[in-house]
Amino acid sequence: MTHKPRVAYFYDPDVGNYYYGPGHPMKPHRLSLTHSLVLSYDLFQHMEIYRPLKATAFDMCTFHSEDYINFLQRVTPQNIGGFTSSRFNVGEDCPVFPGMFDFCSIYSGASLDGAVKLNNNQADIVINWSGGFHHAKKFEASGFCYVNDIVLAILELLKHHARVLYIDIDIHHGDGVQEAFYLTDRVMTVSFHRYGNYFFPGTGDLFEVGLERGKFYSVNVPLKEGIDDESFLSIFKPVVEKVVSFYQPSCVVLQCGADSLAGDRLGCFNLSIRGHGDCVKFVKKLHLPLLVLGGGGYTIRNVARCWAYETALILGKDIDHLIPTNEYYDFYAPDYSLLPDLVSNSKTDNHNTRQYLDLIQQSVTEHLRMLPGAPAVQMQEIPPDFSRLELPPEDSTDMDIRYNSYERDKIVSYNAEFYDLGNKFSDHS
Repeated sequence: MTHKPRVAYFYDPDVGNYYYGPGHPMKPHRLSLTHSLVLSYDLFQHMEIYRPLKATAFDMCTFHSEDYINFLQRVTPQNIGGFTSSRFNVGEDCPVFPGMFDFCSIYSGASLDGAVKLNNNQADIVINWSGGFHHAKKFEASGFCYVNDIVLAILELLKHHARVLYIDIDIHHGDGVQEAFYLTDRVMTVSFHRYGNYFFPGTGDLFEVGLERGKFYSVNVPLKEGIDDESFLSIFKPVVEKVVSFYQPSCVVLQCGADSLAGDRLGCFNLSIRGHGDCVKFVKKLHLPLLVLGGGGYTIRNVARCWAYETALILGKDIDHLIPTNEYYDFYAPDYSLLPDLVSNSKTDNHNTRQYLDLIQQSVTEHLRMLPGAPAVQMQEIPPDFSRLELPPEDSTDMDIRYNSYERDKIVSYNAEFYDLGNKFSDHS
């Protein structure tokens, strides 16, 4: 992938309209802000834009239990009293809200569609900022996450790739993804996160390395509060380099949670948008098929800035640091800058000493040396792709052939047409 990468971008105009409820920190509306910046910077002209196919309950059950997915399909704010909701961990952190299952179907479908694009060599890099829900477990919701689109996408990628590398730069540990692949060597999970003092989810210790065939294929980099760009990159780059050298993945999934930015509503790191983007740029330079996902991020104006900036980095485009006029322009007052100084207002000191980071890096290297080498996979028949249905011809008159609008919407949009659709269907609330 040394040529100019082919980039596919998945977005559904409805995804930013869902609402977790008053006071809840997770705001899907941040996706509308992000997409508006992508449009206003004309980045859409340099990549293929797709509206994703919705994931079905059947698709979700490739990882999640049928009982849990059936519950997500049926439960509503009106009928929740008739369910034993505590069984599936819905409540304050993971509320039942109107359209919850449709929301999960959209973001999960986008990640699955992206995996299929990579599998079929139809793109080199795929972006789905609506995905990245890394806390969801097989049997329950967790940490604002209901369906683990990352696990679903990795399972899809494993149909064509012997080894998949998962990298997570969200401030919270990627526990749901680690747990899903803790016993296998087909996926290596690498998470850089805040750990200690009961910080959610409480997992991600350095010595959580996997079990059985998966022993030493889980890599955790537990960090203390206040880490800045220089410190973060000083451990991110060498760890990722060593992992790639030892594991030799053929595909990478990168979760870009923006709650690791300074000033995040739920975070305590001191990363700048530029520093966060440097991680994306570094992974892009591995020249491996890459699925880029969103994740956490609760100061939504900064989330939008970050993901729009990283979209430009992926495309190799230099964009103006002064945000162009768009429908959410006032969100970026008073400086209207794409790269504001987030760090100077932080009151959190960097507690990650050079000695501590060197110790972490040394321990990770020792664990990697325990690997027997890049694991091989026996040849076998490749299962069918997630997008199983063949579309009938446009002029088909057979009334027995049924398909939905999402199948048709998978066709790439014309640039100008999609720009109009983006303005028309964006959330104005």
